[in-house]
Amino acid sequence: MSLVDYDRDGAVALITLNRPPVNALSAELIADLDASIVEAADPAVRSVVITGTPHFAAGADITGFQSAFDAGTEDTLASDLGGFVKRFEALAKPTIAAIRGFALGGGLELALGADFRYLADDARVGQPEILLGIIPGAGGTQRLARVVGEHRSRELCMSGRQVDAAEALAIGLADKVTAPDELVEVAMKDATRWAKGPTAAYGAVKRASIGGFGRPLAEGLEVEAEAFRDVFGSADAREGVAAFLEKRKAAFKGN
Repeated sequence: MSLVDYDRDGAVALITLNRPPVNALSAELIADLDASIVEAADPAVRSVVITGTPHFAAGADITGFQSAFDAGTEDTLASDLGGFVKRFEALAKPTIAAIRGFALGGGLELALGADFRYLADDARVGQPEILLGIIPGAGGTQRLARVVGEHRSRELCMSGRQVDAAEALAIGLADKVTAPDELVEVAMKDATRWAKGPTAAYGAVKRASIGGFGRPLAEGLEVEAEAFRDVFGSADAREGVAAFLEKRKAAFKGN
């Protein structure tokens, strides 16, 4: 994974994009990201932080777009990134995107695959694809609407404007805003807290909320019921109930 650094701190995986100067998303970088989440799927990993420096990811590497135009083919970068984001979103454990600098275009789409987004106070995010005469192609119009609402998402995608950290926090696109030099430390601290929780139940929440969103209520309830059945009676569920009855803190093992 030459373009991605993968590190472990106990049960927390730290994935760092490493394609200077701005972590422009290329096919090679996306392949390395895919390899990193294969490692992060290890049950011993119970939460994940993804970041990049000095920028999270300033967008797709558009140098290949012209050849796609000339060949009369759809650029595959968006579909490759969209597939990765879907797999990242499906990780059955809490995930945090820690965003420094720019997270634009595909960079924001990548961050939208995380459960939570923490922004440095000088960060800027947005979907500027419209300025190239195209639109987000890796889930931006869909996931952004689910986070900030359909109308605001449409405005952001149609204007292509960049959002600063304060506005991102106000509209729910950011969960926390920190000083740049504290960002990863705060994200890792919170990820460590998540890693001590009932990981299987976290995964069930994600499966139910992602799988049920947008469906008719009856279908969504079926998705939730199936996820509930999967986690009920698990080792962590038994521990949680026992701890409650014994009036002690639960010691979850993640299964």
